[in-house]
Order: sequence, then structure tokens, then C-alpha cells
Amino acid sequence: MRKPAVASALLLGAALGFQLLPAAAQSVADFYKDKQVRIIVGNAAGGDYDIGARILARHIGNYIPGNPAIIVQNMPGASTVNATNFLYNKAPKDGTVFGSFSRNIASQAVIGKMNIEADPRQFHWIGGSSLPSRVCMVSGRSGVKSPEDVFKREVIVGGSGAGSSLSIVPTALNNLLGTKFKLVEGYQGSADAMLALERGEVEGICHTHGVFQSHHAQMVKEGKLKILFHVEEADFHEDPSVPSIFNFAQTEKQKQMLRFLFSSTEFGRPYVAPPGTPPDRVAALRKAFAAALKDPALIEEARKSAVDMTYRPPEELEKLVAALYATPKDTIAELEKIVPASGLQ
Repeated sequence: MRKPAVASALLLGAALGFQLLPAAAQSVADFYKDKQVRIIVGNAAGGDYDIGARILARHIGNYIPGNPAIIVQNMPGASTVNATNFLYNKAPKDGTVFGSFSRNIASQAVIGKMNIEADPRQFHWIGGSSLPSRVCMVSGRSGVKSPEDVFKREVIVGGSGAGSSLSIVPTALNNLLGTKFKLVEGYQGSADAMLALERGEVEGICHTHGVFQSHHAQMVKEGKLKILFHVEEADFHEDPSVPSIFNFAQTEKQKQMLRFLFSSTEFGRPYVAPPGTPPDRVAALRKAFAAALKDPALIEEARKSAVDMTYRPPEELEKLVAALYATPKDTIAELEKIVPASGLQ
């Protein structure tokens, strides 16, 4: 009589165990159902980080299991350091909060500037939106035919001060690789420099590709403007045939310096979840982020708003962070001496 009693007890225990499983292992969908997810934006309202986050917020909830409500919370201050430190130290670590900060935060954390309390290696990188490649472009009348030409002869380019892309890129390439850009300062931004290029005052300019794409795409098609190269290591997504300046680096040290200086644009507008967020919820947010950025409705909304929402996978952002931290300290110190200080910010 004892054996049946034991068997009954085991069956009862198993049944109770199965009844307890859903409570012990809550699904991602069950967790997010009727929840509210906050997207923290380290920038003020109105800029591309804010607009991009609000476009994302209108679509990503459709792809997170349980379809939570999504809200955007701006947390500006200290060049997005406030938001960075909040996401690292104070934000809930349950998957109900993720957010964005400046694409420069990772490099600044490595250098040890700006009172950043976060270790970017500890964040759960969700992905990035946008890939604002920087290019060097010349007039079709300049006689410059290929990237190799800028190593052989002087090429006059327009600048607008040490802190601008117009000036940082040619100055850095002269110092790091030995290009022969002759920088003419004094132009009031990219529009002014482009007018100078059209008038023949300068032969070229280096700036974010979106500037050319928005207003001078036809001139590129007609050959009046020519893209010589882009300065990121990743492929130029508008035209993979455009070479990277990394192709002209002669040593691994030069590549490390270029990577440290220019990789910030490859982060796009990065999004992270706080350290300690459960892995299954991180995976759900990553999958939802990727799906939302590939949603035709989001793509159309981004087009109408003129906001680049190019998807950047989290694995690529993690590689960028690892490469920054792998840069030797003496290399960074040397880079700070030969590149304008503002170029490392």
C-alpha cells in the first residue's frame, strides 16, 4: 500500500510544480504587458537625437512582446553626461528604461573626461540609428581625381574653426597620414564653405555627407562634385565603392589613432539599457529596435522628417567600444598632442 501512496505524492508534487512554473519564469510578454517603457534622451527637445527617439517611440512598441506604452523623456545637461550617468547608476534595471546619449561618450569615457561615471563596456548596447559618415569632397574643376592625389599635391579646403568637422578632418589627416590639405579658415559653417567651393575659392571641403546629400546630390551625379573618401572604417552605406581613408594608413598605430578619432560617427545615435537588465529583456529590446528601424512606416516617417535612421547593430557598437579601450594610453596621449583638443570631444 505504501508504493501507490508514494506515487500519488510524486504526481501531486509534479502537478504543483507545473502550476508554479509560470509565476517563477515570467515571460517577456507577460512582463511588458500593461507596462510603460521610457526612452531617455540626453539631448534637448527639437534636435536630431530627440526627433529620432520620438520616431522610434511611435513604432518600437509594436515589436516589444506585450506591446508596452512608450514615452520619451528628455534629460539634457553636461553634453549628455547627465543622461549617461542616470542610465548607468539610477535607472531601473528591469527593462522598462533604455536611452541614448552623445556618440562621443565612449571615447570621452576612455580619456577620462567630462565626469562620466559610466563604464561603456558594462552597458547593454541595444543598437544605433543613423550613420552620419564624414567625407572629403572636391570640385570637378580641381583636377583632383583620386584619394592618392591629396598625398601628392596641395589641395585647398575650406574650414570654419578648430572645433568644426570642416577643420578637424583635414588637420587630423595632415598630421596623422601626411595628406597635403591646405586649410583656409574663416568660413561661417558648411553652407558658406560650399559657396566658396562653387565659386572656386577652394578646391574641396570635408564634412558630414548629409550636408552634400541634402542640397548637392545633383552636382555629385553630374560630376561637378566628387567624393574622394570617407573617414570611417565601416563601409560607406550610400556607396560601398567609396574608399575609406583607413585604406591609406601605413601602420596599425595610425589605424588606432584614426579609429579613436573618427569612430564616434559609427555609433550613430546609440541606445543602451542599464547594466544588470535581464538578458531576455535585453534580447527583446534589441530585436524590437532592429525590427522598428526596418519598418516601412518608420522609414517613411524618417524620410519626411529628413532624419537618418540607418540601423546600427549592437554587436558593431560593442566592437567599437572594445577597440577604443584597446587603444594604448600613450597612443591617445600622442593623439591629443597632434590633433586639436576639440577634435577629441
